[in-house]
Amino acid sequence: MEQISLWLMIIGVSAASMLPRILPVALLSRREFPAPVKKWLSFVAPSVLGALTAVSVLAPLGSIDLRPGNLYIWAFLPTLITAVKSRNLFYTLLTGILALAILNRLV
Repeated sequence: MEQISLWLMIIGVSAASMLPRILPVALLSRREFPAPVKKWLSFVAPSVLGALTAVSVLAPLGSIDLRPGNLYIWAFLPTLITAVKSRNLFYTLLTGILALAILNRLV
């Protein structure tokens, strides 16, 4: 691949990745939204995070795996309990990492 083509591809992919993130902020940052829209938007990030977590836990290899051998489900349980009780990101991440490490070591 030519050097110029490589750079054009890098610039194009970077622009395609960044523009959808930057444009809404640039265009809508000074605008005041009505209360119902603000409330609706407050649910977007937790919903996306929940969906990503569910896919990672329930379908770690690309298809849904609800068997007892799915270590991600077992590691998720103490992690969820820690998250709900402590509401602390550090403790939650530490619990998840330790739970998965211990389960991987045991199995």
